Amino acid sequence: MSMTRLFHVNAFSQYPFGGNPAVVVLGPERPTAELQAMAAEFNLSETAFLTPLGTAHYQLRWFTPALEVDLCGHGTLAAAHAIWESGLATVDEVLRFETRSGVLTAVREGDWIWLDFPRIPLGALTLDSAYAAALGCQPLQTLAAGAKFLMELGSEEKVRALKPDFHALRALPGRGLMVTAPSSSAEYDFVSRYFAPWVGVNEDPVTGSNHCALVPFWAERLGKTQLRARQLSARSGELRLRLAEERVQMAGKALTLWQGEWLLPPAK
Repeated sequence: MSMTRLFHVNAFSQYPFGGNPAVVVLGPERPTAELQAMAAEFNLSETAFLTPLGTAHYQLRWFTPALEVDLCGHGTLAAAHAIWESGLATVDEVLRFETRSGVLTAVREGDWIWLDFPRIPLGALTLDSAYAAALGCQPLQTLAAGAKFLMELGSEEKVRALKPDFHALRALPGRGLMVTAPSSSAEYDFVSRYFAPWVGVNEDPVTGSNHCALVPFWAERLGKTQLRARQLSARSGELRLRLAEERVQMAGKALTLWQGEWLLPPAK
């Protein structure tokens, strides 16, 4: 019987209690219902499930405690980190992941792991004022980013000060709500926070996939294609970013806190 290995990885940070935690599950394929139950058991914003397909080639799926998602940045970063740290690939190999969002790749550049993701187009959106009321803010504009909503605020301080009413948000239709503003620090170009109570994650610590929309948003406003960003959750995390036509490349660091083994065999 193939062993199923577990890695608890903090992504987009090099600090033990920073970034976005994910459990990476590496082992044989399991039924979807079992993957969802495992993700609920771990109860983190994301669990990443890796199944080997060949040399440096894996199937990758991501689950919140409530559902499977189409794209996850920190889960992918955590998965790549686990593969390299456990010696399953050499540092000069390009990792390929088969996902619901197509083939994603990961490469090492020193301590940074670069991911290649699809760009998420932005569209005009008139959002009911109840969303801003639930967040306690007055957005400069609102946009659609795929199934998610994007709000632009006037300053980093306004993003930091948000104290959402999650009960009120859950009563409204939605999938996820990102809020962004220019950074007040010369070290970063922009900041953001992300709220997704509709999928069981009130506030996600660091959301890589959101930057597939945030990067083109800020690249246009700032007139640059290489950016640095910080997500302002309590745990916080940082990203290096590049816009490359229809792709967004994002880099982060990661740290493994513990490893283990899942003792139950796959369900029949």
